[in-house]
Amino acid sequence: MNTAALQPDSLVLFKNRPARVLQAGDSLEIELENGKMLKVRPKDVALLHPGPLHALADLRAEDGDVETAWELLAGGHTTLAELAELVYGAYTPPTAWRAWQLVAEGLYFGGTMVEIIAHTAEEVTRKRAAREAKAAAEHAWSDFMGRLRAGKLVAEDRRHLGEVEALALDKRTSSRTLRELGRTQSPERAHALLCELGHWDVTVNPYPQRLEVDTRVPQAALPDLPDETRLDLTHLDAFAIDDEGSKDPDDALSWHDNRLWVHVADVAALAPPDSDVDLEARARGCNLYLPEGTIPMLPPAATHTLGLGLQEISPALSFGLEVNADGGVVKTEMVPSWVRVTRLTYGEVETRLEESPFKELMRLAELSQARRRAQDAVFIELPELKIQVKNGQVSLQPLAPLKSRDLVAEAMLRAGEAVAQFALAQNIPLPFTTQAVPEAPQAVEGLAGMFALRRTLKRSVQTGEPAPHAGLGLTAYARATSPLRRYLDLVVHQQLRAYLRGDPLLDSQQILERVGAAESVTYNRHQAERLTRRHWTLVYLLAHPDWRGVGVVVEKRGPRTTVLIPDLGLEPVLILRDNPDLNTVLLLALSGVSLPDLEAYFQVV
Repeated sequence: MNTAALQPDSLVLFKNRPARVLQAGDSLEIELENGKMLKVRPKDVALLHPGPLHALADLRAEDGDVETAWELLAGGHTTLAELAELVYGAYTPPTAWRAWQLVAEGLYFGGTMVEIIAHTAEEVTRKRAAREAKAAAEHAWSDFMGRLRAGKLVAEDRRHLGEVEALALDKRTSSRTLRELGRTQSPERAHALLCELGHWDVTVNPYPQRLEVDTRVPQAALPDLPDETRLDLTHLDAFAIDDEGSKDPDDALSWHDNRLWVHVADVAALAPPDSDVDLEARARGCNLYLPEGTIPMLPPAATHTLGLGLQEISPALSFGLEVNADGGVVKTEMVPSWVRVTRLTYGEVETRLEESPFKELMRLAELSQARRRAQDAVFIELPELKIQVKNGQVSLQPLAPLKSRDLVAEAMLRAGEAVAQFALAQNIPLPFTTQAVPEAPQAVEGLAGMFALRRTLKRSVQTGEPAPHAGLGLTAYARATSPLRRYLDLVVHQQLRAYLRGDPLLDSQQILERVGAAESVTYNRHQAERLTRRHWTLVYLLAHPDWRGVGVVVEKRGPRTTVLIPDLGLEPVLILRDNPDLNTVLLLALSGVSLPDLEAYFQVV
């Protein structure tokens, strides 16, 4: 800028507003519209008119013919002085300021102080339409907010709630609606507003979307079963034992001639490494179990074809564990097989524990459990709950601690241990499951002791290097019995299958890559399951506002008392005036529910 032109009483632009020069030199003293005096550098201002301007109040509005001037200049270039003369008939401080306002408004003119551009007719039409649309949108928004505050929304207002929904699903970080209502902009408050307005009802579960969990059913095409030799084990009585309503049976048990057979769905036969089916399962990591239903990690056709007992004869990878009188494994066999499976529930097996083969399987389970206890395995017995949602109705069903569950669990652990030992002996890289030794808890009995014991457990880790699993009391362990449900179980089967066929194995680095891929997605899926279970539990309580039940004191930290409610699977923290002992049973009543905050409140009665 030519600083010589900046003389006292010049009109300048400072931060897009007019200012009057009081003193010029190496620095300028200027007067602002509010009368404040300010010293600035010459480069901080732009000259609008050399003056003289004796007072900023003299910059009164001017009448002019803007459209005629624009029509003369359309598509061309001009200067501020020429624009002021064309529109207002003279170049004076007031017309210079008003002409610059026309440029700043941007409808007919644009550009800079040095060169002003007159927009074309097409540009003006487009800009005018955009401004009219914006004005209409602002008017519609204003009307919407008025109806919102009055609690009188109409159908057309639903479109304005889209950004509130996006915040409730954690897809954006702010909401104009919440801001203008003066509410905290968070997913929880957005959820609360949507429920308050009736836009969402209590059955809307936001957690899978918040955690970016894929709830679509996998669509990868399955190949046909390969034509290969399988050992015919259809003469064995094989039983897939699971909860009532289970739809993905991927393991079954047989007992024959002092041999425990654990038959597992042969998923690797249809999902070799890096196939489309394998890649889709890897991207999911595991099944997603929600009370509303299960989202499988594999296409539904995989369960239909491979689920044990869903067809008359099923393909399996069978682990044969020959045991001695003490229950010790003396020989392990692994073979692709054909099996004929009968499906039973835990409850049905519980009534048949004195019959063969369940009597023999139960004895084997007891021996296995005793061996693991002797190796400092951790056994936690806390209430478990099955939550189901059907037609919007929530049911909570406590799971009885049946011996038949132990029968199956111990057989699965034996298979996982045998697979790990076999892999180590044959130098087969696998994803091993390990767990560090827990801290020794204080000696407390009852549910409080189990609660404290659970807190001491370290998180189990999947790794390419074998190490003890302290919680299970095993020196080596690999999860191998749920390849329909867990991706790393499928990887174990891919490795065993390759070994048995003499095909190339995945190396240790490839195993670690698969472990990393699975862990990167399974955490969010498990979080979605946990939060969803709590959501539906609170929905149940909203439908039962008069709920009463018992809670057991399991932890005390000053006045904060953690109470376990077996019938709800909740562990609320209460502030109690008295000081109940651990394991004290309290009669509780529901006092409130905040669904968006996932909180239920109880009081002692």
